[in-house]
Amino acid sequence: MKFFLLSDNQDSLVGMRLVGIEGVVVHEKQAFLRALEKALEDPSIAVILVTTKLVGLAPDIISELKLTQPRQLIVEIPDRHGDAGIGEAIDKYVSEAIGVKL
Repeated sequence: MKFFLLSDNQDSLVGMRLVGIEGVVVHEKQAFLRALEKALEDPSIAVILVTTKLVGLAPDIISELKLTQPRQLIVEIPDRHGDAGIGEAIDKYVSEAIGVKL
């Protein structure tokens, strides 16, 4: 089982490759969704890392997959610019998963 990165920038990809994580760089929604679908179909991938900017391209799809995907874990990671809203995103995800507002 391995990790796979979907990134919006080359810096994140290079950093992950230094620790042995492969991935792709995409910038548009359709390219992102195709790359995500391909990663979801790969049985050797256990964890899909997705940069915050890409999650912002399709937040409803990502939230649904996080809640319903039985095999792979989808994890949002901040990119080189960081994101102050990641805490709120985690709160929202946990609230949707357990049905209780935090």
